[in-house]
Amino acid sequence: MNTTTIVVSAHLLIEVILIIRVISRPHREPASRIAWIAVIAALPFLGMLIYLLFGETSIGRRRIERNQQVIQELPALPAIGPEDAENLRAHVPERYLHLFQTGQSINGFEVIGGNSARLMADSNASIESMVADIDAATDHVHLLFYIWLPDNNGLKIVDSLKRAAARGVTCRAMADDLGSRTMIRSEHWVQMQQAGVLTARALPIGNPLLRPLQGRIDLRNHRKILVIDGRITYCGSQNCADPEFLVKAKFAPWVDAVMRFEGPIVRQNQHLFASDWMTYAEEDDAHIAELLKSPMVATQSGFPAQVIGTGPTVRYSAMPDVFESLFHAARHELTISTPYYVPDESMQNSLCAAAWRGVKTTIIFPARNDSWIVGGASRSYYASLLEAGVQIYEYEGGLLHTKSLTLDGEVTLIGSANMDRRSFELNYENNILFYDPEMTKQMRARQEQYLSNSHQVTLEMVESWSLAHRLCNNTLATLGPIL
Repeated sequence: MNTTTIVVSAHLLIEVILIIRVISRPHREPASRIAWIAVIAALPFLGMLIYLLFGETSIGRRRIERNQQVIQELPALPAIGPEDAENLRAHVPERYLHLFQTGQSINGFEVIGGNSARLMADSNASIESMVADIDAATDHVHLLFYIWLPDNNGLKIVDSLKRAAARGVTCRAMADDLGSRTMIRSEHWVQMQQAGVLTARALPIGNPLLRPLQGRIDLRNHRKILVIDGRITYCGSQNCADPEFLVKAKFAPWVDAVMRFEGPIVRQNQHLFASDWMTYAEEDDAHIAELLKSPMVATQSGFPAQVIGTGPTVRYSAMPDVFESLFHAARHELTISTPYYVPDESMQNSLCAAAWRGVKTTIIFPARNDSWIVGGASRSYYASLLEAGVQIYEYEGGLLHTKSLTLDGEVTLIGSANMDRRSFELNYENNILFYDPEMTKQMRARQEQYLSNSHQVTLEMVESWSLAHRLCNNTLATLGPIL
């Protein structure tokens, strides 16, 4: 047997083994299996390498074990005492209870009443509000961002943390090791540590050549969390950066939405932060765990809300289940904004079903997407959505980065999760779901602002696209399961 025959035989054997692994892996849709088999078979050597690097959603065995250990060690949320029962009781109409039951199945967080919120005017206003709250902190500040840039807004947060640490406030700052690599490797990170700010890197990359042997390098912590004194938390789509977003300036401004919450919902976000911090920080866990045991405080006559945290170590299909539950619950109006839309078949069908049964269904995308791959894949779904009666708009005022959903003028979902497979399977995300007609009205008004700066996409426009244009979009969508 000559050398060529041996090489070819070895290649075929490895190819067969990988294909068997693709078929036998749990929690994988048929479309994903087919896409990976096609890549492995069509691209000799390269296809196998791509699968080994990006084919499986694992952050690494040791990290998974540590994360599971942390979750088990975290103290349970305090029980609601009789003196707080009325303020903390979640008064949710029966028609929406199943939405929060879906959320509870993910993290174990119950829907809890007694919350209040304020929608920030814009990205700069969000940072100014965060800085003011950090400057007023008396006990602790907990911060986690996917992207934290050393620009104007990013350094405002750095300076506020240094000031807080100087007056004795315990500050814990965490950032994703890939998304925030510029900040983490800058002098500002060192200066924060020297000022007494405790820092940690989420999902540290280490040696990029060895990282793929331990877990996928592109599984990231996409969360955006700020908790102050256990009383205030922020949730939304915004990273810690200027709206000009210099790393991708040609798509600027980045348009985001952030809400500032008070009430017992803060404790759930604190729990989510603690699970990440205790997994990666080199600090005794006792102090941060103790913070989770203090009584929860409700704002009088506040609304019911629930934190939903998802990720590759959380139950499979968690985020798609939330979105589909919301789609199916709509009876009159469903309005969505998202920059990235690459759904699975079930989610696409459930969104179309909402429109088919007469729900006024509107979805707003950015006209120019910072990812041409995801942008093209998203547009491959336009025709089916439009045929079902979904109204599609493309925002012209920058990169619409807001991830928002309003339901029948009463329920809102806001947070970090996009409607694509990366958010569904690869990224750690955080969102808040709440029932409150007044706050939903405000979020709905913000969505109307987006619509006023958008053009409507019609079925005639989509049908006029060239064959090459449609072929490109559909090819990208076909590869969606492996993107």
